[in-house]
Amino acid sequence: MRHSIITAPFACLAFAALVTAVHAQPTRPAASQPAAAIAVTLPRDRASVPLDGRLLLLVSNDSTREPRFQISDGPESQLVFGLDVNGWAPGTNRVVGNQANGYPLVSLRELPRGRYWVQALLNRYETFTLSTGHTVKLPPDKGEGQQWARKPGNLLSTPRWITIDPQQRMGAAITLDREIPAIAPPQDTKWIKHVTIRSERLSKFWGRDMFIGANVLLPAGFDTHPDARYPLVVYHGHFPATFEGFRETPPDPNLAPDFSARFNLAGYNKIQQELNHQFYTDWTGPSFPRVLLMEVRHPTPYYDDSYAVNSASQGPWGDAIMYELIPAVEQQFRGLGQGWARITYGGSTGGWEAMAVQMFYPDEFNGAFIACPDPIDFRANTVFNLYEEANAYVLPSRWKRTPRPAHRNALGQVQTTMEEANRREAALGSKGRSGDQWDIWQATYSPMGADGYPKPIWDKATGVIDHEVARYWRDHYDLSFILRRDWATLGPKLFDKINIYVGDMDNYYLNNAVYLTEEFLRSTTNPKWTGEITYGDRAEHCWNGDATRSNAYSRLRYHQMYIPRIYERMRARAPRGADTLSWRY
Repeated sequence: MRHSIITAPFACLAFAALVTAVHAQPTRPAASQPAAAIAVTLPRDRASVPLDGRLLLLVSNDSTREPRFQISDGPESQLVFGLDVNGWAPGTNRVVGNQANGYPLVSLRELPRGRYWVQALLNRYETFTLSTGHTVKLPPDKGEGQQWARKPGNLLSTPRWITIDPQQRMGAAITLDREIPAIAPPQDTKWIKHVTIRSERLSKFWGRDMFIGANVLLPAGFDTHPDARYPLVVYHGHFPATFEGFRETPPDPNLAPDFSARFNLAGYNKIQQELNHQFYTDWTGPSFPRVLLMEVRHPTPYYDDSYAVNSASQGPWGDAIMYELIPAVEQQFRGLGQGWARITYGGSTGGWEAMAVQMFYPDEFNGAFIACPDPIDFRANTVFNLYEEANAYVLPSRWKRTPRPAHRNALGQVQTTMEEANRREAALGSKGRSGDQWDIWQATYSPMGADGYPKPIWDKATGVIDHEVARYWRDHYDLSFILRRDWATLGPKLFDKINIYVGDMDNYYLNNAVYLTEEFLRSTTNPKWTGEITYGDRAEHCWNGDATRSNAYSRLRYHQMYIPRIYERMRARAPRGADTLSWRY
């Protein structure tokens, strides 16, 4: 799951209450009254041809930041209202009114009269003609990791205070007078190298040149041991512009300390710098294992990464990584290039990916260390059974309607619901184009619909589950189901390669799916599973199995946690005659 979603504590507070605190005695318009409407202008000096995309109206009562940076799942979220625009001609207006999907308020009709800090943004789409024959409009990544608020080329307005009154049919006009600038590519250093290749497989599927990349951390002594060949460690996770968590310089003594609400820690930014520098010290020290450490850069038009598997709507990302990118990295940096000399790990999205690639390419990896994985058993798709329950948003009963939670804190206090999280995504994009969590699961796991977009797993408005789509999810991407179904053939290849770690207070309830997977793995007999599954007591999301440190610290030490274990595993399981010496210096 995308970690930026959980950087602040969440609560189910109505935005109207926040507005009331600032604007005394707001008046809510009745349903029969007209909703406010804002005209947004696309000026001729910003576009020479008609544009497609998602037009977002961002409304806030906090002018300390631009409204585009104030949308989240948490109680601090401000408002967004979105609608699709197609063929928007330069010099004309589009009106954002009651027809726009809203979050946290459902529509502009619910907005109390008042003065607001307002901004408009156009998340621009491009047209893709897929190898399936479908034509789709999507926002390609521009080097930012599929972040609509920071995407280069997106048009936006300068924020300003305006009065919005539902009684006034047309409010003030807004002009898209700015464009988000391009991002300079990261530069190579002695330790960090950036590899980008054109993927033949992906380019064929998407109908245009598609690129995939890696950030590679070189081992100490790489340049002074030219005859050494190295094992490859694939660290899965979200989009990394460069290799993060590796700081060559000591912590900045003048850094003003911040406060982490998630961990209730003052100066967490200093802690991060200290542990990032410690990783540099460990990595370059005399006793740290010498391996190539690789992160995959694979943002797609649907999300900041592809989930590292082949899928109907996103194309063959799994094969592109396995058979194009990894060989290119191993060839360029003297990798051993064999399955026994590759191991993978990751957390959250990266945890799911590590388990998936180990299962889908069982001979190509020698083990997976899987931390806090996204749901690996869809019978516990966070808090509900995707196959047996009717609705993703509520637990139905005869006399009440109980909302399903989507996020909790370490005390179990619910801070956002399934319906709220999905309404935010519906405001940001139709047809699964929000670029966020529930939509990327759909884009990865669902079959392609007749329109070329992923077939919805549930109705975004009502939460009603499509069980035909759910069966497709099960057969192709429910990792626990696939293990149970195919253990006769997968078991001999995986029995000692799967290791899972999760906190029992995971913020997204991801431990629930691990319990179900563990039941099967511990019951296997032919062959018997010999891996490891451990749970962190009261540990939140990103717990990686380190019981000696709090989660605030252990989540910054994935590499030191796993790589020494990987080193010993590779040595113990190398085939006869394999090179186990040239990289041990």
